Amino acid sequence: MAEREGGPRPGGRSARVQASVHRATRDLLARMDRAAVTIPLIAAEAGVTPSTIYRRWGELNELLADVAVERLRPDMVPVETGSGRGDLLAWAEQYAEEMASPLGREMIRDVLAAEGEAGPRRCCGYARQQIAVIAARAAARGEEFPDIDTVLDRVIAPILFRILFDEALATARVGRLVENALVSYDGGLSQRILGA
Repeated sequence: MAEREGGPRPGGRSARVQASVHRATRDLLARMDRAAVTIPLIAAEAGVTPSTIYRRWGELNELLADVAVERLRPDMVPVETGSGRGDLLAWAEQYAEEMASPLGREMIRDVLAAEGEAGPRRCCGYARQQIAVIAARAAARGEEFPDIDTVLDRVIAPILFRILFDEALATARVGRLVENALVSYDGGLSQRILGA
């Protein structure tokens, strides 16, 4: 679909078509085996022509990735426990559990199966936003907290790697990842350990 400069109008026809196609895709995936879902089936379910879907998404993998990215968008702010450590631990445990679920694994595979980096970058952006909320709360309480990249590298990356290529991490292991991310902000312990 040829989009105007600045993208489609929010709330315009493009948004209605996207919502309808996303809903139809989710509904079909809930009722049918994934291998049986096709663009013509999705189009019929959404009340659009297959050419509408092909123009906008190009192929099924791209559509599935777009739907997965939207489903991976957080629908609430991280729980507030009273400390940066507690907030990060609660969020990381929930993140690991959701991503390790069969649906979470399926969505991760869909995002990675699409061409380009837009889907994975949007997903990373969602994680960054959630971590930023936790970091801002910690700063408001006067707590030291690691930068977002440290949390991504020391907490999120190991969680996703294990989900994709091994068994999901147990809750206790996720807790150790969180502690590892926080340790450099607790009196410089990690610098002494690493010899920095």
